[in-house]
Amino acid sequence: MRIQPHRIAPLAALLVFALGGCASLDQRQADAMAATTVAVPGAWSASAPPLRDAAPAALAAWWRQFGDAQLERLIDAACTAAPDVRSAQAKLRQARASRDLAVANLYPSIGVSAGVTRSRTGSEAGGSGKSQTLYAAGFDASWEPSIFGGLRDAADAARADAAAAQASLESTRASLAAEVALEYVTLRASQQRLAVVRANVDSQAETLQISEWREMAGLVTRLDVEQARTNLEQSRAALPSLEVARAEAEHRLAILTGQAPGSLRETLREAQPLPAPPDGIAVGIPADTLRQRPDVRAAESTLRAEIARTAQSEADRYPSLTLSGSLGWKSFALSALDGGNSVVRSLAASLAAPLFDAGRIESRIAAQTAVQEQAFVAWEKSLLTALEDVENAMAAYANGRDRVDARRRAATAAANAAGLARTQYQAGLIDFQSVL
Repeated sequence: MRIQPHRIAPLAALLVFALGGCASLDQRQADAMAATTVAVPGAWSASAPPLRDAAPAALAAWWRQFGDAQLERLIDAACTAAPDVRSAQAKLRQARASRDLAVANLYPSIGVSAGVTRSRTGSEAGGSGKSQTLYAAGFDASWEPSIFGGLRDAADAARADAAAAQASLESTRASLAAEVALEYVTLRASQQRLAVVRANVDSQAETLQISEWREMAGLVTRLDVEQARTNLEQSRAALPSLEVARAEAEHRLAILTGQAPGSLRETLREAQPLPAPPDGIAVGIPADTLRQRPDVRAAESTLRAEIARTAQSEADRYPSLTLSGSLGWKSFALSALDGGNSVVRSLAASLAAPLFDAGRIESRIAAQTAVQEQAFVAWEKSLLTALEDVENAMAAYANGRDRVDARRRAATAAANAAGLARTQYQAGLIDFQSVL
């Protein structure tokens, strides 16, 4: 099709107007993203030495710093087979399919068709009717150029949704890793507590026997024996609750790794020491942490998607252009379809623009702008929450180390006191109250 000279000026003006509209929309998106700048501190305020910088890979796989192969296997299994992970993977596939659909809408669609039509004219009863068969075949094409960016903005929004779904999958895996680590520590701690209580039971059983011997020798009264028995049975009473805690942690680990409760009984039966924390925590500057947090990246991608949808809503104010065409063949004889006289071609263009809609477009834009503002607030909250989590964790780590050191010293002193008390009681130098 040849464009007539007198039509060039209007088409050029329309093209300039379209490009100007796209530029203004892109500028608004840039302005909206620039408005989402949140001040990030250059360093952490919590003093939790020793700290050390870490590469992104070390921050992402933080559990490997414990050097516990069993823990690593459980987390790897959870990040692959957990129900929450499989659900997030399905959502990611859905988001990617929607992205591909939105991108496909930017391109023309071409189809092929073929048909046969049989018709009859005249009187069928009198036998004077005439039958005709029309054969047709051809190609059809249609395209809506995104001259004002509506379809491009929809594709950008779909891409951002896919990125948010990817980040959500990573966030799900990060949460699972933390939950598996907590349950694993609970399991190992329960096993350690069980070992301590069983050792106490054995020690208190020996003390009870000593009390019974001293009673038979007339050195103490029955009161000492019953007090020793009470102490022993109280320790035995703590065993069932610790067994329940151990079993619950074991069952929870099985569920987190996508297995039935009880599947890990043999794997986790043997007691192991608690995972040894590293001497220094792997941390980076706050900006590095925010870049590594998948929940922050998901919130940012969601914000980008809503910005693109706002621009898409604004594109409804402007005209839309649709182009369509067809090329085919029609003939009353099948053998004549390849002839030049049977060629049928058409080309059409339509331009539609809103004139009056009682404020529907403006209402949709206002609603979408509010959604964008909510996405911005959610993104800002994710930043602040991420910073708070790290600050709280480092403060807890620093104070936790001091508490553990103090408890170790107290435990050593208590063990020494208990040994001395039993020895002195056996020698008759002190009464049973000191032993208790």
